[in-house]
This record gives sequence, C-alpha cells and structure tokens, in this order.
Amino acid sequence: MSLDRIRLASLHDKVISAEEASAFIEDGMTVGMSGFTRAGEAKAVPLALVKRAHTNPLKITLITGASLGNDLDKQLTEAGVLARRLPFQVDNTLRKAINKGEVMFIDQHLSETVEQMRNHQLQKPDIAVIEAVAITEDGGIIPTTSVGNSASFAIFADKVIVEINTNLSPAFEGLHDIYIPTYRPTRQPIPLTQVDERIGTPAINIDPSKIVGIVFNSELHDSPSTVTEPDAETQAIANHLIAFFEKEVAEERLPKNLGPLQAGIGSIANAVLTGLKESNFEDLIMYSEVLQDCTFELIDAGKMKFASGSSITLSAKYGEKVFNNLEEYKDKLVLRPQEISNHPELVRRLGIIGINTALEFDIYGNVNSTHVCGTKMMNGIGGSGDFARNAHLAIFVTKSIAKGGDISSIVPFASHVDHAEHDVDILVTEQGLADLRGLAPRERAREIINHCAHPMYRDALNDYFDRACEKGGHTPHILREALSWHSNFEETGHMLAAHKDAKTA
Repeated sequence: MSLDRIRLASLHDKVISAEEASAFIEDGMTVGMSGFTRAGEAKAVPLALVKRAHTNPLKITLITGASLGNDLDKQLTEAGVLARRLPFQVDNTLRKAINKGEVMFIDQHLSETVEQMRNHQLQKPDIAVIEAVAITEDGGIIPTTSVGNSASFAIFADKVIVEINTNLSPAFEGLHDIYIPTYRPTRQPIPLTQVDERIGTPAINIDPSKIVGIVFNSELHDSPSTVTEPDAETQAIANHLIAFFEKEVAEERLPKNLGPLQAGIGSIANAVLTGLKESNFEDLIMYSEVLQDCTFELIDAGKMKFASGSSITLSAKYGEKVFNNLEEYKDKLVLRPQEISNHPELVRRLGIIGINTALEFDIYGNVNSTHVCGTKMMNGIGGSGDFARNAHLAIFVTKSIAKGGDISSIVPFASHVDHAEHDVDILVTEQGLADLRGLAPRERAREIINHCAHPMYRDALNDYFDRACEKGGHTPHILREALSWHSNFEETGHMLAAHKDAKTA
C-alpha cells in the first residue's frame, strides 16, 4: 500500500481496513454512498458491512446517486441491511424486496435528492462513503468514474469515509467539475452557458477533519455495463430518428450539429446514439447523465467533440480502452454532480434533445418508465423526468412489442404515468416515429397508432379509439376497458382479449 495518493500527510494515520471503516456505520443511520449507474461506488466498505450484518444485524437508509455495481444492492438486501433505499436501483433481488414491501423504495427525479436534503425535506446522511482516486494536499476528494451525489453527501455528513481505488489511473484528476448551487433564499443562476465550460473545482472540498477513515481498494473494479449490441429493431429506431433530425435541420428547427444530446441508460438509447455514427451529423455534443459506449464510439469516429455527464459506465471492451488511455479523452470530457448534469435550469437553457426509454406509452402520449402493469417497480424514473419536462425535444423510444408479442408497448392507457403527455414531443418504435408537437389528443392518438404500434395490435388500438370517440370527450376513453389489456396479460399472458377467449374456449 502506497500513501502517495493521500497528499495531505496529516491524513496518513486515518488509513484503516474496510472492516474497521464499516464499524462507523450504525443501526438506523442514513448513509450517503458514491455510485451512479454501476460506476464509482465504494466497494470494499459496503462488502465489509454485509459481512458484519450476517452476525450483527443492522438496518440503514441507503442513498446513492443511482444504481450500484458489484451486486452490492443484492448483497445488502440479502443481508437484511436495507430498510430504505433511494433514489434509483437496477438489481433484481432488491427489486423483488421492494415489490414485496420489504424495502421502502423512494423513486426520485435524480436532480432532486440533494436539493431536498439541502432544504431539510430529506434526512441528511450521518456518514458518507465516497470512492476516490486520491486526496489532495488540502484534503479534497478526487472522485473516480462518477460524481453523482458524492459531493453533497460529503459536505452534509458529519463523518466521511474515503475509499481509494488504486485500480484507476491518477489521470482521473482534472476530469471532474464540482459545483454546488447556492442555497435558498438568495439562490443565484448556475453560470453554465456552454456544454464544455467548467464552473467548479476538480475535487470535492470539505474540512479534512471530517474524514474518519481511509480504505484502500486494489481488487474490485466497476461492474461493466450490460448494454447489448444493436439489433434490427434498435437500428430501425435509430434510422427513424436520424431521418427526423435531418428534416428538422433542413427546416431550420435544429442546428447542423443538432445541439446537446442526452441519452438515458440502456441498450435501446445506447444503440440509437450509436446509429449516429453512420449519419451526416458532425461536431456533436452531449450533455447527459451517463457516458456510455455510444459516447466514446462517436468520439472515436470523429463525430462527437465533447461530452458532459455525471458518470462513465462502459462495457468491458470499451472500459479497458478508455480507462487505459484516459489522457486521450480528457480534453473532450467532464463529469459533474448529478444535480448539475440533470438540473432543469440548465436543460432548458442549453436546449437539450433528451432521448429516453419507455416501458410503455399510451395512445395520447403518456409514458410509463417504471412500473410493469402499473404496480411492479422495475428500476426507477432516474433522470428521464428531469430532461423530458425541460428539454428542447423530449423523445421516448421503445420496441413496439415485448415477450414475443404477448405485450404491446403501445396501450389504450398507460398503467402508470411518469411523464404526462404534456411533456412528450416525439415517440419512436421500430415501426416508425410519431411527432406529437402541436397536435390535439385525438390527432395524437392516430399519429401514435399508425406510426408506432405493431401491426398485430394496430387494429385493436384503432377499434378502441373509434369507440372511445363515439362516447366523446377531449381525451376519449372507455374507462371500463382502459386498463383491460394489462388485466388480460396478467390473467392469460397476452394483452388481447381474442387470445384470452381462445385460451378459455
């Protein structure tokens, strides 16, 4: 173990084991932990906490930036550590515990968590556990592959544990831009007007006396992303969007480089952005949460000149390439706190094109991003709402069917609404693109059904809409049937009543 990464000599005697560090976390505490979308989470300390909890049970409220890697949420759940979790997760074991009511999950817009802490609406962390590549001469914490909520956690907490990841290059120093908004009631505008500007500091600056322990991790890495390769459907979605963008540029509604792009996590959004490699667009810029493989593919292809995010989450292949050659990319990247990467003020000012993934949407454009059949949580709303409500263009993408056609992603009425139709501009599936701007509800319905729905469901959607229109209303619905497709699926495994009748005949 080398102390070179702790440049403040007075902190050298704070080096302890992960087990000793975990002892600072007590039953009933609120713990703020680094980590944003399986990147930059503390690793050794939470694993030591899991081990301890098997013999000395405890419950905590765990708050992060977003999801954790290394199966930490899984192991913390199985050890019974989690009483409350926020604001986002992607783990199947934790998901099951949430849906059983065993863990209380608070699903939040990712820009709001530390804002609510700052205003005493949420409990501030008793202790923060932050992964770093180094500690500066002044005691500043230099984050790793994510910033997330780490800066505010370290500022708010009475005690801070720093976990130094020696697997990562010291070249990460200088990649981050840590800016904390001014507090109410004298809040000032955030002074960011260009994506590539830096307005903060390269480290999280706190009183170093708050650091109660420093743990070295030389074994555990970030988990690689689980993004899959583009397929025919995602390529079709990309092609529809590229054609739409070309038309917008030709009609002078978008600049030639489109303006700042944001893409939500996941295979579909990643594949859509990757599709821009084959387009004629150049000098692209990104202002997003997560910098995924697509970001670096576009940089490598000479298509993207700068990208701002809150974390870097990459496949094993791209992770090795980028992290081993970070100096080649640093002048094109910046990582910010998530309340800055997702801030509504900045999303509106910069004119973001937001591309996010839907679980389902209905014929009027209401989008469900979180709940299967209206009740079962998947992952959480993440930052999609931060961007959708404030974006220059709010775009949602999804494949038109799921489970081999048993589920239609376009339904009469969304079983859970995360993004109301007022916030949704463009919907895209492999079938086509629906431009909803300037359309009344009855016009939106025809556009969505005709351009986005899968052919096997299109007639049924048109039939529902025709009969709803006979009943009248600005947004016509048949209330008894509005959620019947979801009921059919739960009862028979298929959304259409015809299949239900066939199976019960």
